[in-house]
Amino acid sequence: MSSRRTTTIAGSLVAATFSAVLILSAPAGADDQGPGSGKGGKAVDEAPAGVRLTTLLPEKISVDNGSRETAITATVKNEGTKESGEIRMLVVGFDGLTVKSVEGCAAIAKKDLPEGSNSGFSCPVGNLAAGASKSYDVDATFDLGTTGKICLPVQTADGTKTFWQQGPVPFGTTNPSPNAPATPLLLGTDNTPVAPGELPRTGAGRDLLPLGAAGVSLLTVGAAGLWWAGRRRPEEKAG
Repeated sequence: MSSRRTTTIAGSLVAATFSAVLILSAPAGADDQGPGSGKGGKAVDEAPAGVRLTTLLPEKISVDNGSRETAITATVKNEGTKESGEIRMLVVGFDGLTVKSVEGCAAIAKKDLPEGSNSGFSCPVGNLAAGASKSYDVDATFDLGTTGKICLPVQTADGTKTFWQQGPVPFGTTNPSPNAPATPLLLGTDNTPVAPGELPRTGAGRDLLPLGAAGVSLLTVGAAGLWWAGRRRPEEKAG
């Protein structure tokens, strides 16, 4: 009887342990972002021979309807055959998408942000080997009451040249989910804002950017969005 009882207890412990493993091994929402995409990317200044720099953003992200928080993975790649030399990648937010932090990166001063943006971080990538990539965890918020865009320029370490720029590219949904715990957003999709009366009662409806102002801001950014390419040193402009 004692033996049977011991066996029953042991079996229960194994089952509990197995359930715990399943729970712990379940993928986090931030990791379920689908494959990376270079949508909205374009080459700007000519890169050194043998160097081909690109960036990737997740095809989908999920925004918490209460806190507005979301997580994004930003990746820079060297698809060329030679080392990149010292480079940096910027992570910049526009309109309803505000970048709060990027692991291992420094915040860009407000006076140095491009026109129309609300936040940005500079990531020192260093010398990226041929075929190598480097990813950064981005913490951001997204105001579902308006539109939101993100931009990833890849530059020389001193910022004098921009070899590649992805965006400003939108995240959004044409089917808002105000009553769900979270709203999935897709890369390259213009957001259909949730009406203020439909937002959760958690304060997420406060301080909404008026749609008219959002439209003006988007026009300011411009369709091509190559804002950093024009930021040159005085001596370059003089030349």
